[in-house]
Amino acid sequence: MTKPLDLYLAAPRGFCAGVDRAIKIVEMALEKWGAPVYVRHEIVHNRYVVDSLREQGAIFVEELEQCPTDRPVIFSAHGVPKCVPAEAEQRQMLYVDATCPLVSKVHIEAERHHQRGLQMVMIGHAGHPEVIGTMGQLPEGEVMLVETPDDVEGLEPRDPEQLAYITQTTLSVDDTALVVEALRKRFPKIIGPRKEDICYATTNRQDAVKTMAPMIDALLVIGAPNSSNSKRLVEVGSRAGCKYAQLVQRATDIDWRALEGIRSVGITAGASAPEVLVEEVIDAFRARFDVTERQVETAKEDIEFKVPRVLRVPA
Repeated sequence: MTKPLDLYLAAPRGFCAGVDRAIKIVEMALEKWGAPVYVRHEIVHNRYVVDSLREQGAIFVEELEQCPTDRPVIFSAHGVPKCVPAEAEQRQMLYVDATCPLVSKVHIEAERHHQRGLQMVMIGHAGHPEVIGTMGQLPEGEVMLVETPDDVEGLEPRDPEQLAYITQTTLSVDDTALVVEALRKRFPKIIGPRKEDICYATTNRQDAVKTMAPMIDALLVIGAPNSSNSKRLVEVGSRAGCKYAQLVQRATDIDWRALEGIRSVGITAGASAPEVLVEEVIDAFRARFDVTERQVETAKEDIEFKVPRVLRVPA
């Protein structure tokens, strides 16, 4: 006889509007121009998605120099430094920018502050593609990166009274608040965003995990190990009281021994993880337990972003 298990499903979870748009851009480019279409960097951080698009004819590369000039190239949802489209134009390449509009908003924000003579502080993770892309919007030295409140003490701005801050869109809301507090304490005149930089999808998914945490014995976050927002969901779950919180790419990654004796499991998915992987994980639990599904809905999402005009105009 199978043991009973309460399976709590976070809502919202999985794909956000920016990820959905980026994937559509690759698919529509393949439909319009045929294969191959080149994509600079993973279009989104999810192996299943990337492999699926590769099967359709997308070729993923790390740098523009790996792309021929006679085929279209797409820039990933994370955004790119200004030098990348400049190089594409110099080489007379056909390119489509799939940068998430909410990341583009941060780019525009940084540019406006720079035009006013302000030096930027960016809260984010060193080496993340979004951080590289955002810092690359301004001349070298105009953006200082901090990851933790301790990093704030090491900042040496040229004018402490002429500063503004921006953030990576996929950070932990709570962690970012601590860094902002440290910035405001050291630089009282620092200017913040008019509207929060952390995107709605990241915030909503973290809120759902916080709500679900007291109800569950364990949390599984479906997402990629290089997905910032997925890793933040694991951290949020742990801090909210989950004794076991684990990132899994798909059902085959579940550590069943670690889940022995549990009576309730929460499931969510990072913003770049497709629902088909959520269903795969749910099916894996159904095969082992007498599952009762429970929805934990904390927000409704109905945001859509249009694809670039070049893809909407017939060839």
